[in-house]
Amino acid sequence: MTAPLVVPVAPAPGAAPAPGAVPGQGSRAGSRRAARRRKASGGAGAAAEGLRKLVPQALVVVFLAGGTSAFVADDKAVELTVDGVPRTLHTFADDVAELLADEGVAVGEHDIVAPGPHQALADGDDVVVRYGRPVSLTVDGHRRQVWTTAGTVEGALRQLGVRAEGAHLSASRGAAISRQGLALDVRTERAVTFLADGRERTVRTNAATVREALAEAGITLSGQDTTSVPAGSFPRDGQTVNVLRVTGSRQVREESVPYAVEQVHDPALFAGTEVVERQGAPGVRRVTYSLRTVNGVAQRPRRTGEEIVREPVSRKVRIGTRPLPASVTGADGLDWGALAACESGGRPNAVDPSGTYGGLYQFDPGTWHALGGTGTAQNAPAAEQTFRAKKLYVQRGASPWPHCGRRLYR
Repeated sequence: MTAPLVVPVAPAPGAAPAPGAVPGQGSRAGSRRAARRRKASGGAGAAAEGLRKLVPQALVVVFLAGGTSAFVADDKAVELTVDGVPRTLHTFADDVAELLADEGVAVGEHDIVAPGPHQALADGDDVVVRYGRPVSLTVDGHRRQVWTTAGTVEGALRQLGVRAEGAHLSASRGAAISRQGLALDVRTERAVTFLADGRERTVRTNAATVREALAEAGITLSGQDTTSVPAGSFPRDGQTVNVLRVTGSRQVREESVPYAVEQVHDPALFAGTEVVERQGAPGVRRVTYSLRTVNGVAQRPRRTGEEIVREPVSRKVRIGTRPLPASVTGADGLDWGALAACESGGRPNAVDPSGTYGGLYQFDPGTWHALGGTGTAQNAPAAEQTFRAKKLYVQRGASPWPHCGRRLYR
C-alpha cells in the first residue's frame, strides 16, 4: 500500500470576490477578509490543477515499486563449483539445467551434477559439476576401461575400490588426471613361493615378472636353468614356482638307414617266381642328440639334428608273370604229393640241415638252375617246384630221389 498523497492548496492571485462580499467596503477587516477570500478561492483552483498533474505520476511510482519487487524476487545468488573451482554468481535460471546452459557448462553421461539437472534453484543454493575422466586401468595384468570423476590418481583408486597398499603404481598417487584421462598400471603386493635347491622361499612382491620376483628372493638362474612357468609371465598371488637346475651335453650317434625294395615284372619268369637282381644295402646317418639332467634326473634324449653319411642302395627284385605249363608229358599221373611229403614234409620252403638242398623235392642249386630255375628252389612257388621236378623225372626218372622216389608209383 502507498501512503496517501497530501497536496497543499494555495489561493490563486487575482481571484474573483467570494459570493456575499460587499464591494467597495474599505475597512481593514473587510479588506483582510476579502483578501483571504480571494486567496482561498485562488488556492483551491491551483490545488485542483496540481492534483490533476500528480495523480498519473503517483500511479507510475506505484507500478515501478511493484515491478522492482518482482525483479528482486527472481534474482538468486548461487555458488557454482566446476571441477573443484567455485564461483558465486547471480542468476534468473529456474533450475540447474538452465543455470548450466546459461553459463556454457556442458555435461556428458560420465559427468556428475549435484543437485540433478531438473532440480529447482533457490537463493543460496550450491551446484557442483564434476567431469568424468577415462582411465585405462591395468590391475595385476588385467586391463579394463573405466571412468572416474576424481582429479588425482589417489582419488581415482579410492573411488574405483582398488586396493593399493604396498602396490606399484605407474603414476604417483598425487598425479593429476586431465579430462583426456590417463593409463594407470597397478601391481598389487602378492605372495609367491619358490622351490629351489631343496629349499622353499616365500616373498611378498609387486614385481611384474617371475624373473623379477626371483631376483627379489635372491635366487639366480645360470646356464640352462629355467623355471616351471615362463620367467616373463606375471606372478600370481599364492603361486608356487619350481626352479629347475639344468645341465646339458651333446651326443652323436650313427644309425642305419633302411633301403627300399624295387619290384620289376618279368614275363620271362614263371608266375610266382622272384629273382633278386640287386641286393639292397642300408645307408648310414649321423644323428645328434641333446642330453639333459633336470635337478639331477636324466631326461629322455632329444634329437637336435642329423646328416646322411651314406645313401642306402635299394633292393631290386624281378617278379615272374609267365604262366606255368599245365602238364609235362611223361610225368603226369604220378603221385607228386607223396614224393614231396617224403622229401620235405610237404613244405615248399624246407631246407636240409646242411643248407644244400631245398624246396618240396630237395633240389640242389646246380640241378635247379639246370632245369631253368632262378635263385633257389625253396624260394620258388610250389607249382614251379613241381613243374621242374616233372622235367627232372622225364630226364632221369626217379633216380634223383633214391630213398623217396618209389612213392611216385603208389
